[in-house]
Amino acid sequence: MSYAIIGIVLLLTAFFVVRHQRRLRQRAHLMREAIRNRDFQFRLPTDGLLPGERAMQETLNQLGDVIRQQTRRSEVESWERLTRVLTHEIMNATAPIASISQSMLAREDVRETPLEEGVRAIHTAATHLGTFVDSYRKFSQLQQPMPEDVRLADIVAAVQGLYPDLQWDVTVDEDTVVHTDPGLLRQVLINLTKNAVEAGAKRMRISPSPQGLLVANDGAAIPAEARSSIFVPFFTTKKGGSGIGLSLSRRIMTIQGGDLELLDYPQTTFRLEFPIQPLAVQ
Repeated sequence: MSYAIIGIVLLLTAFFVVRHQRRLRQRAHLMREAIRNRDFQFRLPTDGLLPGERAMQETLNQLGDVIRQQTRRSEVESWERLTRVLTHEIMNATAPIASISQSMLAREDVRETPLEEGVRAIHTAATHLGTFVDSYRKFSQLQQPMPEDVRLADIVAAVQGLYPDLQWDVTVDEDTVVHTDPGLLRQVLINLTKNAVEAGAKRMRISPSPQGLLVANDGAAIPAEARSSIFVPFFTTKKGGSGIGLSLSRRIMTIQGGDLELLDYPQTTFRLEFPIQPLAVQ
């Protein structure tokens, strides 16, 4: 009888060991596929694991966050270097064109002749392009962040005051603080709100998330084919848009050790990632 009990125990043990190993292999496969597809937002479950295995899985999940942040920062720095080169070359090309065309417009043999309209068009285009590039160059030269502990609700309220015609649904606790540069974070929220208004939004929703802050609006959705490019400098889906706001906003977040990403929600929703904590009682 005792042999039968021992046999049953061994069979049950073997069954649970095999099932446990199968679950571990499945987790390893999912993580390998996530890394292969450059999806570092994976969060594999830690239930059903032994203490050591659970600690390892939690560490791997955190490692995914670190890799994603470093990859994002590298992307931002690469675009920044490329944009710096492009703006320099464009300014070198447009400045003499604008200067020469302006001089030609002052010549008597050009004024009030068929040439004037064409030369003026060239001068206008060169001037507008030079002004745009120069404004981007100045706009992208961010000051060094000066992070401090600030009330998140105060920053959100300041942005609300700039857009009183919008309906705001804010669920940020008054006792929540963030360690960030308040001016730069305010600029990111203004950029997101401005984009939402231009997309026809009437309502903004701001709520906390485990990673930071969710900012959603009910404006026109970003086209699926454009979602992967919205953070690329100069890319825009709006007529007359500059394509600066979102790329600059992501840069603001990454230089402070955070991130900005577009989520796959029905509404247009951005997630700002930065550490949040309850306000310490004085």
